[in-house]
Amino acid sequence: MSGRVLLVEDDASLREVAATVLESQGYSVEAASDGAAGLDAFRARPFDLVLLDVMLPGLDGFSLCREIRRHSNVPIVMLTARRETHDVVAGLELGADDYVTKPFEAPELIARVRAVLRRTGGGADNEVLETGDLRIDVNAYRAWRGGEDLPLTSTEFKLLVELVRHAGQVLSRDQLLQLVWGYDYLGDSRLVDMAVKRLRDKIEPEPAEPTYIGTVRGVGYRFERSVS
Repeated sequence: MSGRVLLVEDDASLREVAATVLESQGYSVEAASDGAAGLDAFRARPFDLVLLDVMLPGLDGFSLCREIRRHSNVPIVMLTARRETHDVVAGLELGADDYVTKPFEAPELIARVRAVLRRTGGGADNEVLETGDLRIDVNAYRAWRGGEDLPLTSTEFKLLVELVRHAGQVLSRDQLLQLVWGYDYLGDSRLVDMAVKRLRDKIEPEPAEPTYIGTVRGVGYRFERSVS
């Protein structure tokens, strides 16, 4: 698997190491040393994935993530040297698909990147899922509710597909990590919880409306077969 990666990292040595690791696996890497340069690069050409440091001079990683999400659903993996839960959750709430804590080992970085890129590869030919007023074209990576296009990221879309495919079943967070993110031991249940939260915000914008995605406390999530 290969793809074009935008790497935004202000630490020159880490930037060089990360770029070398990715290029050794066949990825094309464009590197930027600060948020403003990263935003300029992103606006200039398409990328398959953005690898984004949290602590950047000027325009920080959170602000850059927010700006990218205003215009694109490109997968975003955050790089953070801080281990506080708040920083991880903040990135996920802004729409990041995953995160890697620095310092990282090369195999972990590659595993994260590959897992995220797998989620942008499309689904089975002509597979269309319909339930209630939801319609999902798996191959086209598009979903609608009540005829209105849903602006889902690749992770949110894959999560919705897996929940609908397993409608009526309770899926644990570990199961969803395997189905959507493609790993378990590298995973973190916060990825699942934040992705479900973002997905709910988009497909269930009115709290008073009947919900599609139910929480089974202490276990995981269940997609209801129909909403009345």
